[in-house]
Amino acid sequence: MVATAHDNQEEMFPVVDEQGNITGAATRGECHGGSMLLHPVVHLHVFNARGELYLQKRPEWKDIQPGRWDTAVGGHIDLGENVEMALRRETLEELGIDISEATVERLDTYVFTSERERELVYAHRLTWDAALSPSAETDGGRFFSREEILAQMGKGFFTPNFESEYRRLFSGEADTPKS
Repeated sequence: MVATAHDNQEEMFPVVDEQGNITGAATRGECHGGSMLLHPVVHLHVFNARGELYLQKRPEWKDIQPGRWDTAVGGHIDLGENVEMALRRETLEELGIDISEATVERLDTYVFTSERERELVYAHRLTWDAALSPSAETDGGRFFSREEILAQMGKGFFTPNFESEYRRLFSGEADTPKS
């Protein structure tokens, strides 16, 4: 019998205010179950030198937006972690990249609200042309051109969070790496 992967609904997340100050803790199930408890996450947008954006495909077993394409790296900040620690951990886990020596740019911090949850998002950007090793936490991934991304917007191909963040951060941008 093959075990089916799934998200641990009992995993504990910090609950924060809009400035990122910890105000409590709650389980993944509580945070993703409509409570609207604000919890922090990190996102990393990985571009190559040609300006293409790497996206991951979310596995069908995910509790939020299964099977849709999403930000290259996205993950929760664990209790006891800061933003930088979580970003390093998630990037290594999801793409096999050790960003400790890389130049990562923080792009924005904002609150994203869906019908099920509220997240305090710390969005970042990295230009990377070396190999990527997507983990079993994803269903693979690939680089997309700006034209490919724009052609799929609003069609249910991407997560709503990705679409919102892409418009917020890269609308009108040529998607060429910043110096």
